[in-house]
Amino acid sequence: MMQTEYQPGDGRSPGTKKTPAAFMLRSTMPQPFVRLFLCFCFLFSAAPLANAIEVKVSAQALERTLQAQLFNGPQGRYYIRGDANSACYVYAESPHVTFVQDRIVVRVHSKSKLGTSVHGTCIGVSLSANTDVSLIPEAEEESVGFRDARIERLSESKELNFLLVPFLSHKLPAQMKVNAAVLMRQLLSRSAETTGYALSLNSLKLHSLLVEGESLVMDADATLKVD
Repeated sequence: MMQTEYQPGDGRSPGTKKTPAAFMLRSTMPQPFVRLFLCFCFLFSAAPLANAIEVKVSAQALERTLQAQLFNGPQGRYYIRGDANSACYVYAESPHVTFVQDRIVVRVHSKSKLGTSVHGTCIGVSLSANTDVSLIPEAEEESVGFRDARIERLSESKELNFLLVPFLSHKLPAQMKVNAAVLMRQLLSRSAETTGYALSLNSLKLHSLLVEGESLVMDADATLKVD
């Protein structure tokens, strides 16, 4: 099995095959992930070859994904009600991802003005709260998905919670979902230019996703080609 660590230099024994790069779940930095697959250039021919791989993903990588896919509005906010120009509104911001036992915990900060808009002014109350939801990671063919959303902490306002619960239970987990194969292909698209080898991913099948300490460990089969 080829092991891929999110952080280099973790002190594994010399007998373990690994690379100094990580699958960072973002397509903006192709070079590290290109180096990850460079070892295949020296091990295999140009024919497609299926290999078992293990990828470790940090909480920070998932946090960046959530910021890019959901909290990508003005000032990093996601408006649950209203928008940046509304007198009355509810928005979530500042997502923070951690691992606790076998679950992924996402904390978001919410701010709101609840009431009635009168001549451009919200007549009502202002509320602010930190809320937590925990999720179980789930392999979905090529994608990293999440299930079993469990609200761990809410605000003290029933009216605000009425809006927060659907967001935390459904919208947030859905927007955290990542198609790992698409990202890997994006990261490999410039491999010929950067390494001299054309590396391509023919297929990816995720088998399991488990939280282990400070990492989300993905076991998968990948069919790769080197030209």
